[in-house]
Amino acid sequence: MATRPELIYRTRLPVRIWHWINALAIFVMLMSGMMIFNAHPRLYWGEYGANLDTAWLVIGNRGTSGFLSILGFEIPTTGVLGYAQGTAEAFPPLVTIPSSYSIAGARQWHFFFAWVLLASGTLFLLYTLFSKHLWNDLALKREELSLAHLWHDIKDHARLRFPTGEAARAYNPLQKIAYLGVLFVLIPVVILTGCTMSPTLNAAFPWLVELFGGRPSARSIHFLCALGFALFIVVHLLAVVLAGPVNELRSIITGWYRLPKERGK
Repeated sequence: MATRPELIYRTRLPVRIWHWINALAIFVMLMSGMMIFNAHPRLYWGEYGANLDTAWLVIGNRGTSGFLSILGFEIPTTGVLGYAQGTAEAFPPLVTIPSSYSIAGARQWHFFFAWVLLASGTLFLLYTLFSKHLWNDLALKREELSLAHLWHDIKDHARLRFPTGEAARAYNPLQKIAYLGVLFVLIPVVILTGCTMSPTLNAAFPWLVELFGGRPSARSIHFLCALGFALFIVVHLLAVVLAGPVNELRSIITGWYRLPKERGK
C-alpha cells in the first residue's frame, strides 16, 4: 500500500510574513511607478535628460500607433504600450495606480509603499542574520557553487524537472541565487536610486547623485531594477504553477509542505 509523501514544516512564520508584505509592496510600487513613468516616458544615461536629449529608451505613440524604442531600435506596441485602451500613455490604465492620470496620487502610493519595503526588508535582513536563516537556508553550499552543479540545475529546470524527495526539503541553487539577488541587490539598489531622484535627499546626501552618475542615470537604473522585479515575479509564479500550486501555496501560507515523491517511486 502506497504511503503519502511526508509533510514537513518548511517555511517559517517570519519568512511567510515578509513574503506577503514584500509581494504587496512591490506590486503597488510597480503599478504606481508606471503611472509616474507616464509623466516622462523616456530614459537617459548621464547627468542630464530632457526631451531634446538622446534617450536610450522611449515609450510613445504617433497618433494611435504605440511604439517602444530601445537604443534606436523601434518595436510597434499598439494596444500594449504607448497607445492602449484608447489612452495615449506609455502604460495603460489597466496596470497603473491610480488608473486615471495622477502623478501626485501615484507618488503618494509609491512613497508610502517604498517605506513599507524598506522597513520590512530591514527587519527581514536582521531576522536572516540573527536566526541564521541566511547561512542555513539561503547561502550556497560549496558543491552548489561549482559551474557543473549550477549548469545541471539549470538544465533540470529547463526540462521542468523540479527537486523531489529529500532534495525538496531545501531551496535549490537557482532559488537561492534569485532570493539573494532580490534581498541584497534589487531591493537596496531600487531604494538608493529612488532616493537619488528626490531633490530633498539629494541636498542631504549629495554623494548619491555622484554614486549613480546623475539623476537621469539613477532613474534608468531604477527602471531596470523594476523590470528585474517584474521578471522575477513572472518566473516565480510560473515555477509555482509548474511545481504544484496547491503544495507551494500551502507552504507559503501555513508553512507546511508535502515532499514530492522521488522519481520512479
